[in-house]
Amino acid sequence: MENKSGSSRHSDFTKSFKLAIRSLLTSCSKQDFIKAFSDCNTKEQESLHRLFIQVITSLHQMTEDEFESLGLETQVGTTLDTVDQLLEEQHMDPLFSKETNVMDVVHSLSIAKENEIQCLMSMLERAEEQRHLIRARTEQLKKRRQDVSSPTDVKKLRSRVLSYWTSSDEL
Repeated sequence: MENKSGSSRHSDFTKSFKLAIRSLLTSCSKQDFIKAFSDCNTKEQESLHRLFIQVITSLHQMTEDEFESLGLETQVGTTLDTVDQLLEEQHMDPLFSKETNVMDVVHSLSIAKENEIQCLMSMLERAEEQRHLIRARTEQLKKRRQDVSSPTDVKKLRSRVLSYWTSSDEL
């Protein structure tokens, strides 16, 4: 699997796989191999050991090729690059920082919410005061209108106007 993006995580992943596969495929030393085929003569043992090495080398190469093919198919490199990017963003975000105290964040949020509640309460009180003032003014205007439009007031006003006109005619 090629590391086109330069991701150290991707490179480490590939190296780890290759080391693991190498140690698995070469876990049999020559001495152990000869012991396993002790019934054979030395020439046969050497021949079998060479064949074993060829098979292991071929198997190793095929396994690495298959690993690379699966990695490209499943986009392991891209995924690991995305993980690196997210970790970098997370490292820059103070809320995800290891040094951030959760209780400090809770305290800050609580203070902000309390301030918001106080502001809303103040706005509500002002709206209530305005509503009371508007109601009082409306009642006052209704009362004044009723006072002016009462039948006795209308009669008084008429008589005054008539008396004014009659007194002005006399002059």
